[in-house]
Amino acid sequence: MLPDFFTRRAFAGRLAALLPSLGIAPAMPPREDTQSDTAGIKKLDYEGKPASEKLLVTPLVKHNGVIYIAGQGAHAHDNGEALPLDIGNHTKKVMENVKILVEAGGGTMDSVLQLTVYLAKIEDFDGMNKVFKAYFPGGGPARTTVAVANLPGNSLVEINCIAAVAKNQG
Repeated sequence: MLPDFFTRRAFAGRLAALLPSLGIAPAMPPREDTQSDTAGIKKLDYEGKPASEKLLVTPLVKHNGVIYIAGQGAHAHDNGEALPLDIGNHTKKVMENVKILVEAGGGTMDSVLQLTVYLAKIEDFDGMNKVFKAYFPGGGPARTTVAVANLPGNSLVEINCIAAVAKNQG
């Protein structure tokens, strides 16, 4: 085997280091660190307005034409109404919150790409599906459903999702 001095990789590295010193610019400009660029990230509230910096969790984040919705439980965006403790009412409340946020971000329910559904009891799977189907009459997005030990606010269901921006917002 050839010593490292004679390998293609070593030669290319030495050549790349030598070219700038000869006044020959590299073929491609150095790549800027794009990971720290947050200029395209928009953190929004339920009305689609910039979210308060005081929020611990932002309900809606938009970036590069993608909408990210934080987990919505039956208690999220609570208007003070008492909500009956059944899976149908909880799923409807959660799906309405998801719909409000997706639309505030410039999407539609048809532009939802993926959802994760967390159920407090797996026995509620069928009841959740009955309500869920009404929001996706043309067929639903990719979805994962899991049962968890407990959800915040005594919610029976929590859903987060990812959607594509479907309409241009000014």
